[in-house]
Amino acid sequence: MSEAASIEAYVRGLPKAELHVHLQGAASVPTVLELARRYPEAGVPTEEQGLRDFYTFTDFAHFIEVYISVNRLVRTADDVRDLVVGLGRDLTDVNVRYAEVTVTPDSHLLMGIEPDALADALTSGRAHVLDAYDIELAWVFDIPGELGVPSGIRTIEWAESHLPEHSVGFGLGGPEEGVPRDMFEDIFRRARDLGLRSVPHAGETTGPQSIRDSIDVLGAVRIGHGIAAASDQTLMDDLVARDIVLEVCPTSNICTRAVAEMEDHPFNVLRGAGVRVTLNSDDPGMFDTDLNREYLVANEVFGLDAPALTEVARESVRASFASGDSRSRILAEIDAYERSAESGG
Repeated sequence: MSEAASIEAYVRGLPKAELHVHLQGAASVPTVLELARRYPEAGVPTEEQGLRDFYTFTDFAHFIEVYISVNRLVRTADDVRDLVVGLGRDLTDVNVRYAEVTVTPDSHLLMGIEPDALADALTSGRAHVLDAYDIELAWVFDIPGELGVPSGIRTIEWAESHLPEHSVGFGLGGPEEGVPRDMFEDIFRRARDLGLRSVPHAGETTGPQSIRDSIDVLGAVRIGHGIAAASDQTLMDDLVARDIVLEVCPTSNICTRAVAEMEDHPFNVLRGAGVRVTLNSDDPGMFDTDLNREYLVANEVFGLDAPALTEVARESVRASFASGDSRSRILAEIDAYERSAESGG
């Protein structure tokens, strides 16, 4: 077996956790085609090649436009449940054992889905995934930054009244430019009062200051993306000192033009500075990727060998908000897998 084939097989079997994956953006091309044909008036292509072309992004702003278009295809609680079950099916193919899934409640509420029906759809879908695939899902609820503070208020009020079980985090997505983090300070305080950890996007398409503001103003314990920290040694030192984890999504950064070439990606700069980094797929259905491919990018481009990739897998579990029992179980699976591979089992 060639070295490339060997590492691909190793990655395929490696138990993993994923901390940064969006429910709508994870929808596979067949799933989105089914929704697009169900609601053709939405204007999303209904043929496979057309949809794949639709997913060719010119920049981050264009990505947001496309993402919003796909959001409009999710119109009923059953649509939401179908997305959750489809995600579970896809995650089992890449041996994910636990995933924190970002859901944007306001997108669904604005499409007319009833607040309690949304919560029920997530709960029902999660139960199905656990029963059918033995994958544990947890929820992160985010604000679409382009809709501003009113959306944030609707989101936190929904969470305060309808929070499903297994909800662990609260985030801020969408465009970073022109969306100051401090606009949402009180909303994030209310989310933390519910026991939700702060995990906003920052430092993807803007500079280091958005990361600082996310930590100092929003109380972030993890940062979605955060790659701009690589340009600021003081900030990287602070991330290490504060034990802040970055949810890094390499293919996403290329597809949205946040990074020009994969060889230019700052993953190794961050990791070399001692910053805790995890690998994630972000919107795998839109970016034609999955978590296995992100690990293979880390091998092929960033030079991580099997032991280093295994340590990244452990880091994702340690950085998760899973229960202590779940973390211990998955870490034990990773350890057993590594031992088996080393012994040729």
